[in-house]
Amino acid sequence: MMQATSRTYRIGQIVPSSNTTMETEIPAMLRAREAIYPERFTFHSSRMRMHRVVKEELEAMNREGLRCAAELADARVDVMSTACLVAIMAMGPGYHRRVEEDLRRIARENRCEAPVMTSAGALVAGLKALGARRIALMAPYMKPLTAAVVAYIEDEGIEVLDAMSFEIPDNLEVGRRDPLQLLDDVKRLHIANADAVVLSACVQMPSLAAIQTAQDRLGVPVTSTAVCTVRQMLDHLSLAPVVPNAGALLGESARHLTEC
Repeated sequence: MMQATSRTYRIGQIVPSSNTTMETEIPAMLRAREAIYPERFTFHSSRMRMHRVVKEELEAMNREGLRCAAELADARVDVMSTACLVAIMAMGPGYHRRVEEDLRRIARENRCEAPVMTSAGALVAGLKALGARRIALMAPYMKPLTAAVVAYIEDEGIEVLDAMSFEIPDNLEVGRRDPLQLLDDVKRLHIANADAVVLSACVQMPSLAAIQTAQDRLGVPVTSTAVCTVRQMLDHLSLAPVVPNAGALLGESARHLTEC
């Protein structure tokens, strides 16, 4: 069984310069967790330039990731994660493993032993933790990028039954989207036979405020890439994966599964 501790953990994120969501939703979830568990968290970011969610800018941004990993290593963070899913998934199947290996190498070269992860890998791991073999998802991307995300997830052995694209190329506009609008959007998503719904496959599109309500209404597990990122962070830190009102992946059943 996991042991409670009052230790403070440093959360490190490699964030696109125009991302305004991962530095709000990740802390919000871990602050909510602090209300029921003794651990405390601080948050530390390094940024990569990116304005528009198009492949050329994503490729350029990816090249800055190693610098960011070195900067976070200097802060001796306890876990390090990228905070852009599509930048990795647009590069082709399995690419998150290569990125994690490269970032881990840089962290170790800079005397940081923290676990290294990606939001892309976290989404895949989170869906598998839910036992989801068939999913439906929503994303803000242009349709070709959403198609790349679908292909990436399906290469990991998870069938995507339906995918909705909102086609918003400006990353700042994605971050300004009202998360509660997703409760209406999801009504148009085909979820019959889906084992889980990804309310936001993008870490920039806010969704946390709608996760639990959507799950209660739909009657199937609902998650997001941000929720999956928190789950994998907590797993890496050997902490109970529980956050109030953040869906099944961070619910009480998740804690019991982890402790068995």
